Amino acid sequence: MNKHTVTYKKLHNILMGLFVLFLLLLLGGGCGRLESGAGRNNPDKSNGADSQTFSDFTDRCFKELVASDSISLHFKLSDPASMGISEDNPGFGDLSLKGRQEDCREAAAMLDELRAFDRASLQADQQLTYDLLEGKLSETAKFGDYLLYGSLLGSNGVPSQIPVSLSEYYFNSEKDVKTYLALLARIPDFFEQLMEFEKERKKAGFATPDFVLSHTVDQIDQFLAGSREDNLLIETFDERIEDLEDLSEEQTKTYIRNNQAHFSQLVLPAYETLREEIGEELISKEDSDESAFKAESNPEKESDRTTESQKQETKTDPVKERICQYDRGKDYYRLLLKSMVGTERSPEECINVLKAQLKEITEDISSLNKANPDLYTDYLAAAPVLTDPEKILTRLQAAIKDDFPEIPEVSWNLKDLPASLSGTSASAFYLVPPIDDSRTNVIYVNRNRVDSQDIFSTLAHEGYPGHLYQTNYFLKTEPQPLRHLLRCSGYDEGWGTYAQLMSYQYEDFRNTDKDTTVALRQLGRDNDLLALTLSSLADLYVNYMDYDRDRLTEYLKPYGISPENVSSIYEYVIENPVSYLTYCMGCYELNSLKVMAEKEEGDAFDLRSFHERVLECGSCPFEIVKNKVLQEK
Repeated sequence: MNKHTVTYKKLHNILMGLFVLFLLLLLGGGCGRLESGAGRNNPDKSNGADSQTFSDFTDRCFKELVASDSISLHFKLSDPASMGISEDNPGFGDLSLKGRQEDCREAAAMLDELRAFDRASLQADQQLTYDLLEGKLSETAKFGDYLLYGSLLGSNGVPSQIPVSLSEYYFNSEKDVKTYLALLARIPDFFEQLMEFEKERKKAGFATPDFVLSHTVDQIDQFLAGSREDNLLIETFDERIEDLEDLSEEQTKTYIRNNQAHFSQLVLPAYETLREEIGEELISKEDSDESAFKAESNPEKESDRTTESQKQETKTDPVKERICQYDRGKDYYRLLLKSMVGTERSPEECINVLKAQLKEITEDISSLNKANPDLYTDYLAAAPVLTDPEKILTRLQAAIKDDFPEIPEVSWNLKDLPASLSGTSASAFYLVPPIDDSRTNVIYVNRNRVDSQDIFSTLAHEGYPGHLYQTNYFLKTEPQPLRHLLRCSGYDEGWGTYAQLMSYQYEDFRNTDKDTTVALRQLGRDNDLLALTLSSLADLYVNYMDYDRDRLTEYLKPYGISPENVSSIYEYVIENPVSYLTYCMGCYELNSLKVMAEKEEGDAFDLRSFHERVLECGSCPFEIVKNKVLQEK
């Protein structure tokens, strides 16, 4: 048996940390919907921006951005009124192309206003906020040229995010209940906007691949499969409203009836209509013709090479699946990579460092197997001491204290992902708590995708020392509110993956000696990292280097990956470009930074101090993290 086959036990479960608030926060490459007036009162550059303090400006930006839609507002603030924010017209935001173009114009106006401030005169924490906001707004302006390049559909698209987001929409008051019901009533119109956007994409030559549409339909079918009485949005509503103490029994019963009516008369028909329109309006009548393009093995040469077969494919393919097939597709991919991962490395550089990492991992696996020929059998039979999620989180919380700085005591709530969402959802995800109430830390676990051997590292990624820990550490630094919206996925998921890989040193197994335990820990770590590295390379090769299914199959074949699994990887990276790289390259950047710090500090290097410096930065692009960590040693 191929020694590397073991590493693919959980290939498609590796994306363990959907750092979910709501997909709408990410639409348009970070374009937030700004209220009219975002560009008003622009400070006169000739006056040095003396008429308005930077804190006032960032507070106003935060209020305008966080109020862009009801979901964003509700999950970011438990008490918006305390910050002077009112919600008069509940809604999901604007998905239309025109609306998103307007978002980008408003962002450009905000960028002009920001640049009117003298950065050198600001305090250190304000300078950091300035740099992050300038970077995000500049990227937003660039994404304005690519608004039609990305679909809103797919297994992680808008229709699949709505049920989870609404099921976690907590009720602090009767007003929250009314807003929730108003949101249910907006779903039909919201889906109309979504379909109009997708039809505009198709008309402009950016038709969504049929397999992405099929994944969307599958998820809608799962949502519709349950009965009207036990659907997620019915069950959770009844539970949440029963906990609301300021309602009379009759009011509670009335709202329950209203929710059932909204669900059956508005929500279900909206999903049924969306499903029907996807089939009628978007799914193509013929299969796309896969390219047989064969490029050079050197990525520096591959990236700019266009062959006759590529030109022919552009003429004949009814649907362009891979980003690099679009006009200026490689430019778009470079922008995605920089924006989402937060790295300064080019796609070619990412390929080279990941190939080197892949070589190191495979050599380490070979060494482990050579030292212990029975290790593969031991790995398959290994029985973790802890499999109960509550006990695992408690164990991790205590185990990390020597290696990571302490945070205030926090509570958590572990939930099983509902069956109606489990088939096409990730292994687990952490719901970020409101910035004014960190008591609510919810981790969803998808039991269909996580087994007893995976649960320890999964909860390390989502809990301690991963996202839950990372988020609550940042909250204790009391950052400016705007910082909570200026996030870098590569930092967040890179940290989660770093925590996941490090957690293996805290895991124990039943009936194994010390040496075998050490080897199993290392093999588990190698397993995860190899899966991520190959999946990330697949993303780069497919979306940037134009690998079709056949060529990707040939590339992954030596690693024991079946054509069926290759097809799943191929479809995933097209549906979610750069997603794997936020995990893999994010972790790579953190490990590279640790190596740099160790070299600079020598014997004085302290791992706990290093982690503290990284966490103090908060979610940032890695060039900023590097400068701060190495300067503050």
